[in-house]
Amino acid sequence: MGEIERVKMLFNSIDFAIFLPIVLILYWFVANKNLKFQNLLIVAASYLFYGWWDYRFLSLILFSTIVDYSVGIGLLKQENITKRKILLWTSILVNLGFLGFFKYYNFFLDNFITAFSFFGTEIKANSLNIILPVGISFYTFQTLSYSIDVYKRKLEPTKDFIAFSAFVSFFPQLVAGPIERARNLLPQFYKKRTFDYSKAVDGMRQILWGLFKKIVIADNCAVFADQIFNNSHDYSGSTLVLGAIFFAFQIYGDFSGYSDIAIGTARLFGFNLMQNFAFPYFSRDIAEFWRRWHISLSTWFRDYLYIPLGGSRGTNYFKIRNVFIIFLVSGFWHGANWTFIIWGGLNALYFLPIMLLNKNKINTDIVAQGKYLPSVREVLSMTFTFSLTTIAWIFFRAEDIHHAISYLSNIIHPSILTFPELIAPKLEMIYTLLCIFILVLFEWINRDKAHALDIANYNKSNRWMLYLIIIIMIITFGAFNHNSFIYFQF
Repeated sequence: MGEIERVKMLFNSIDFAIFLPIVLILYWFVANKNLKFQNLLIVAASYLFYGWWDYRFLSLILFSTIVDYSVGIGLLKQENITKRKILLWTSILVNLGFLGFFKYYNFFLDNFITAFSFFGTEIKANSLNIILPVGISFYTFQTLSYSIDVYKRKLEPTKDFIAFSAFVSFFPQLVAGPIERARNLLPQFYKKRTFDYSKAVDGMRQILWGLFKKIVIADNCAVFADQIFNNSHDYSGSTLVLGAIFFAFQIYGDFSGYSDIAIGTARLFGFNLMQNFAFPYFSRDIAEFWRRWHISLSTWFRDYLYIPLGGSRGTNYFKIRNVFIIFLVSGFWHGANWTFIIWGGLNALYFLPIMLLNKNKINTDIVAQGKYLPSVREVLSMTFTFSLTTIAWIFFRAEDIHHAISYLSNIIHPSILTFPELIAPKLEMIYTLLCIFILVLFEWINRDKAHALDIANYNKSNRWMLYLIIIIMIITFGAFNHNSFIYFQF
């Protein structure tokens, strides 16, 4: 895919730090008397935010908005089953067609050429230098949820084009989620919003924690994960294990950090977005992990793909088939590379035993609830689940399948029993490991909350002390020169 050269309005950028207060002031002090004006301001701000990345993307999101709005109006007026299906498939084909072209065209072309070359036939075809519209995987799924829910009569279609446009383009979660259901988010644009101090303060806390996870955890982990993965043949097995762990925390800090900032920012505007991560690395089995990791995506696939396929009903054959379909599709959704498909397949293999033994719903509570420390059994379960997840992450991070297999092969070596090497800059590496420990500690203490900095019950002095500590850590340890989000490629 072609790279975007324009300056991006990242959540951790100066541009966004200027943009957000201006929009908030206009929203609460200028447009607050008129709901439609507020929604129109959100649309204008969202299009400015998205156009800041690349103005060419705006026509795509506008066209998608018009199509799905029109489909909804058509479904409202249409009772004929065949015509309703035609309208639904129009929405599906347009949205998935855009996604397929921009994200997967070159992948399918390259594999088509390779397949024919295998049989001795050479086909000449040029790949296209396609720029992947940022966030296309997220907002196409969001608009699809609207069309499907309207078709199934689970949602009344809207006649308010401005409200619908605001729902599709809502800038806090536009480019990387959470993938909101129309049933949850769209009705919030119909209701008058009033400023809620406690909600805004909690939103600021979540933003602060998201910035810590992004700038301190993800961006520092990226430095060492990149170095180890890019030079994997040069390191011991134990160092490669450490590299995989760095990537596990990089992708968690990156995406969950973005989600925290998105959810917190939405709360400043009076909106409630769904929780997207629920402390997934404290999971005791892989089923629990997928209930806690990227919740908006996993539940989307559950509701709109897994259940329509039959879910866990029927014979074991159908159960196994459905599990593989949902995980392979999830993997392919993440990227046009066989490594993502293998990653999805591995998670399917992890999930199958506990599903077939009907043990996939035994860990639905909070680990060590009401206790300070987990039991030995819980520690072992969490360690095992984290290990399986980290092995799968190797395929997610690797350049290709050969690189992933080579990385794993080099781990399975007597050198895995040695002490991991300290990668230069060594002091920064030690600081990063310390920050990971602080992250885990904070999240463990508040694992029963919506986010790790949900500390409204703390006294005022303790709250401000924690704010100050986190701000100092961001300023001191933040990697401000490595600021791209992994999930923008999806």
